Amino acid sequence: MPFDRRDQAVRAAVEQGLLSEAQPVAALLDVAGIRASAAALRAAFAAVTDAPVLHAFAVKAAPLVPVLALLRAEDIGAEVASPGELALARAAGVPPSLTVLDSPAKTPAELREALALGIAVNADNLSELERIDALVTAAPSSSPLGLRVNPQVGGGAIGALSTATPTSKFGVALRDEGARDRVVRACLDRPWLTRLHAHSGSQGMPLTLMAQGIRAVYELAEEINAAARRQQIDTVDIGGGLPVNFASDEQTPTFAQYAQLLKELAPGLLDGRYGLVTEFGRSLIAKHGTLLARVEYAKSAGGRAIAVTHAGVQVATRTVYDPVSWPLRIAAYDSEGRPKAGAAVEQDIAGPACFAGDLLAQARPLPLLEQGDVIAALDTGAYYFSNHYGYNSLPRPGVYGFFDEGDAAVRFATVRAPQSTTEIVAESGGAQHGALVTPGHA
Repeated sequence: MPFDRRDQAVRAAVEQGLLSEAQPVAALLDVAGIRASAAALRAAFAAVTDAPVLHAFAVKAAPLVPVLALLRAEDIGAEVASPGELALARAAGVPPSLTVLDSPAKTPAELREALALGIAVNADNLSELERIDALVTAAPSSSPLGLRVNPQVGGGAIGALSTATPTSKFGVALRDEGARDRVVRACLDRPWLTRLHAHSGSQGMPLTLMAQGIRAVYELAEEINAAARRQQIDTVDIGGGLPVNFASDEQTPTFAQYAQLLKELAPGLLDGRYGLVTEFGRSLIAKHGTLLARVEYAKSAGGRAIAVTHAGVQVATRTVYDPVSWPLRIAAYDSEGRPKAGAAVEQDIAGPACFAGDLLAQARPLPLLEQGDVIAALDTGAYYFSNHYGYNSLPRPGVYGFFDEGDAAVRFATVRAPQSTTEIVAESGGAQHGALVTPGHA
């Protein structure tokens, strides 16, 4: 988000008590920024194809009902991968026609529910297709049905997020011996199978490699349609995965750059014959989130300054456990929420969890932080404060969307209230406190 809008929001969050001694962590979402990203996504694909395009937000990136409702208002649907995510999408008002179900481990009950609702389903493998065979025979469905394939084009810089490697757990491995023929045959045997799906990875994936994976799926669709002597495959789900720039405020690469690259490498996919589905997540909202935390103590060890804050592994799990792949920018503010001035000093930004590696940043040059100051972890709108990790039973922070009201005024709306200790006890079996010590107690 633009730094001036962010600075205004941080100051307002402190002044309005969203960040306080009682609530030392708070998360902010820039509503205008999210709307702008949604508009940029729609415009990028409208510029390269006249065919229908469903943009489905990957719910895992921010499983927050108000966020899904905001995106729904911006003509963005939902890509879900569990019963919980589907329930969130439905609670946000996302209709079945704008919902896509993906998961490598769908149960019969999940499939039955999706087929009954008319939700689009992408089968992960040929065994799942056999399961769907029985379900649609027993109860015909209006759900658009597809098959996920792994184009096996290779991995990116982050192995855990590379889903088009030779041994990825996702989809049918297209280059394995005999696999391509089996996929073609599976489609010809099922006239209702009208979609192909691929997703090659996300953060750390080069755009060209992503586009090459989509081109491979397009070529497969052409092969199936030629064998069927009709356009059986009418829609290609290209997944998401656009990387995010975590090094500056610049939003790059852009949706427009990716769409244009697809047009260059797979022009036939965008000539109007194929509908598209996209499943972007991180790239829609990461840049529009800011995580705030109070500095509880300032100390030093071995000559290095350490700012002990309340934001750590519970809200920035990937950064703490894999800081090389997931570095975060940190901005420093004083106790009143104003940008902090002063000479840069190398210091560690530590979290509250009880292990030594709970660090948001190490040896980071920043104005020397003091007790009561505020740190802001930037670009945290996706996968950070919305995907909580319950280490040390630390609470989920409050999440607040903010609106620029003009004249430097900022209005906040609660997206998720801060979690109370009572709620922590309840979800940790508090009502069953005697279950293991009192016979027959439940």
